[in-house]
Amino acid sequence: MPSKRTKRTKIRPSLKSGEKASLNRHWRADFLDCLAETSNVSEAARRAGINPARAYKVRREEADFARSWMRALWEGYVHLEFEVLRRLREGDLQTANGEKYDFANAIRLLTAHRDNAARVQAEQRNVSAAEIRASIDRKVEEIRMKVLKEKAAKEARGS
Repeated sequence: MPSKRTKRTKIRPSLKSGEKASLNRHWRADFLDCLAETSNVSEAARRAGINPARAYKVRREEADFARSWMRALWEGYVHLEFEVLRRLREGDLQTANGEKYDFANAIRLLTAHRDNAARVQAEQRNVSAAEIRASIDRKVEEIRMKVLKEKAAKEARGS
């Protein structure tokens, strides 16, 4: 059976700046995998060997890629949420290099991206975005309260 071919986006030379002459034909998958892992478009583009402008243009012009992009960001959101919860549950308050884990920024990121996460999750679960947002708000508030309790407990031990 012949494979389904999709129309590919035409990329202007200015959007190819910094790319290798022979682009990996699997750059989309590489990009999306890294985006899910890091939630960082620049890093995902670098690892895929493309200019970030190429990724943004393809996202604008290819609906399937745009949907995959949103799913990857949702996956990254879930990874961050679980990482924060794991660290709090296990008392893992430091990074691998011995620095204090930045819970405040993690919670800010979760809060900032909750609408996109809710939209993608709603599509996958076939429920309203408002229901998902409420669920996310509850989880973020639980994380915030746990961070405050950990901080208070640490201050009480230090006093």
